[in-house]
Amino acid sequence: MLLRHATCLSLLISIALASTARAATIGREQDISDLKLGQRVLVDDGTCPAGQVKEVRGAKMTDKGVSRTSSCVPRHGPKSK
Repeated sequence: MLLRHATCLSLLISIALASTARAATIGREQDISDLKLGQRVLVDDGTCPAGQVKEVRGAKMTDKGVSRTSSCVPRHGPKSK
């Protein structure tokens, strides 16, 4: 019984960690409120060519906070075999 609970707990923890590891996709760059250093956020606002999405990154620390950089990166859809 204890082994079963430990297995369920470890499964729930691994699912939670996997879901937080993905980059968030939002619709507008203005919706990014507190970008952290090194954080990456995907913005699907239509400014990049077809098959790409804008990636906004927290680039470096300044005295006013984290400065941002952005570039178009390939859009990754569901994996196929």
